[in-house]
Amino acid sequence: MKKVVLYTDGACSGNPGVGGWGAVLMFKGFEKRISGAEQSTTNNRMELTAVIEGLKCLKEPCEVEIYSDSAYTVNGFNNGWVYGWEKTGFKKADNKPVLNDDLWRELLSLTRIHRVTFIKVKGHADNEYNNLCDNLATEAVKNLKNKL
Repeated sequence: MKKVVLYTDGACSGNPGVGGWGAVLMFKGFEKRISGAEQSTTNNRMELTAVIEGLKCLKEPCEVEIYSDSAYTVNGFNNGWVYGWEKTGFKKADNKPVLNDDLWRELLSLTRIHRVTFIKVKGHADNEYNNLCDNLATEAVKNLKNKL
């Protein structure tokens, strides 16, 4: 099974507001950089979207190490929240819907194609690839704002 490293980040100008995401995929010394933006979104939606879009780039099942500074995203898997939500039809303990359930469902489906490990990194620190993803996300926000 091919091993891929995926760094991701999301950003929002206002929360909600114009948001962007960035991801860098690495495989055998090659890098692929992707990014995008949405006009009205939240930071958490952009964090999840970055991972989703990164995984969508993979053409076959892979072993994927996902590095993110989003506790929301990483803990969703590493603490098993998403699996509990799946069992309850994506309802929280108070029976209210889980926020961003559309993205959680899509991400859960994608993680079942691959062997995925989520690793939390410190944001806005000295991690080169996290900073690169942050730049991709914030540039996507700027580009979209310039078009509006």
